[in-house]
Amino acid sequence: MSTLSVPLSTASTPTSASRRASVTLGTGPLSFDEVVAVARFDAPLLLDPAALRAVAATRSIIDGLATDPAGHYGISTGFGALATTYIEPERRTQLQRSLIRSHAAGSGPEVEREVARALMLLRLSTLMSGRTGVRTETVEAYAALLNAGITPIVHEYGSLGCSGDLAPLAACALAVMGEGQVRDATGALVDAADALDAAGIRPVELAEKEGLALINGTDGMLGMLILALTDLRTLLQTADVAAALSVEALLGTAAVFAADLQELRPQLGQGNSAANLRALLKDSPIVASHAGPECTTIQDAYSLRCSPQVHGAARDTATHAALIASRELASTIDNPVVTLDGRVESNGNFHGAPVAYVLDFLAIAVADVASISERRIDRHLDVSRSKGLPPFLADEVGVDSGLMIAQYTAAGIVSELKRLAAPASVDSIPSSAMQEDHVSMGWAAARKLRRSIDGLSRVLAIEVMTATRSLDLRAPLTPAPATRAVRDLVRTIVDGPGPDRHLSPEIESVYDLVRSGSITDAAASVTKGLK
Repeated sequence: MSTLSVPLSTASTPTSASRRASVTLGTGPLSFDEVVAVARFDAPLLLDPAALRAVAATRSIIDGLATDPAGHYGISTGFGALATTYIEPERRTQLQRSLIRSHAAGSGPEVEREVARALMLLRLSTLMSGRTGVRTETVEAYAALLNAGITPIVHEYGSLGCSGDLAPLAACALAVMGEGQVRDATGALVDAADALDAAGIRPVELAEKEGLALINGTDGMLGMLILALTDLRTLLQTADVAAALSVEALLGTAAVFAADLQELRPQLGQGNSAANLRALLKDSPIVASHAGPECTTIQDAYSLRCSPQVHGAARDTATHAALIASRELASTIDNPVVTLDGRVESNGNFHGAPVAYVLDFLAIAVADVASISERRIDRHLDVSRSKGLPPFLADEVGVDSGLMIAQYTAAGIVSELKRLAAPASVDSIPSSAMQEDHVSMGWAAARKLRRSIDGLSRVLAIEVMTATRSLDLRAPLTPAPATRAVRDLVRTIVDGPGPDRHLSPEIESVYDLVRSGSITDAAASVTKGLK
């Protein structure tokens, strides 16, 4: 297993052939693809025997401290502001049980299944590091729940991102204890005890230190960051495809994407985006039709000409976020933690600031990519700027409205994305009687990024739908081979120009193509890949 060590633009999404391949969890970090394979595609999980032995060895240290008459935080004391309260041995099982029950205090809608699974998997990865002091039966129970498709009910609200994602992680621990409710493999809402019994899993009775080890981590915000970065791999390529469709259909020039011009500003993301545009527009009869000296357009609008600059900046932001995520994957986050030399030490590694910052940074980039896409959509529909296309791409102007309101939809989404770009990580609210007086709000940053990713997907779908209609209206001129492949794919589910029809189903159909990666696959089948 390894962390992400390649630029985001060249990282791969798990293929359909590998999605069910098993993932082995050891003492080292998971890769991005392994997290997605288990969380999103239910890949079976195996536990490395050597790592299990390391877990058992560390547990023996905790067992020794549990008999010490001196108090040790999380082992024989209370938690948070109650850290100085000594707990007698006969009350410690109740202490752990009470910790989980009281901290499973989330509220609001359920989070998505893949988020809950990523949350459990990443916590399990930390437990398998051998630095937390849990027992082997506890880590085995977590793996068993994941493999059985049992999903804890994790609520939208409850985490401040410090000390970790407490309430969401407590919901997972509660399920391992056989309490509360879960979704079984079919998606049915059932009591945890019944789901565990049906799967042949024995509920865990937590011992000293284990309650803290199960809830002190940034696993929720990190899981959502990894899922978002995986989605952005496809979406930022889709943005290049959509821009190429628009540049071509709006009779823009491809000359500004020339390699030597891009090399004057050696931003890596920009260079890759421009290379995609060159490949996508290669051998375009439409572009060639107005590339001669008779062309009167000196410069295209920024939304066309500067697409690589905006898309590239988003790519570079995602690459930075991937670096932070890979470091977090390699981290062992717990408090207290058992060091390699056997000490049990308190620390502040559970603070979510590193992850929260990049989650907010991505929301800014996502909003801007959607914003420039919406501006390109609008140009297709404005007769004063579309270079000969009918108003709103309508069939019978005046009777038909064409794609007028599709642009409204995109504009409404972009407006919301701008609001979601306001950072959560600049906020902090004290908790635990001022012991936890500065928090990251990383969970909130992750939740709004998930909504932003969905919004970007919808805006790009509307641009693809709009631009392919414009391409059809340029007939008898034909598109480039790559953009024609995308147009032809869209035509398999959405008709071309014609009288007004119900647009919502068509938008959803193209949205599905965007989210599945089919749009980029169609283009890459001609260009032999996209950067």
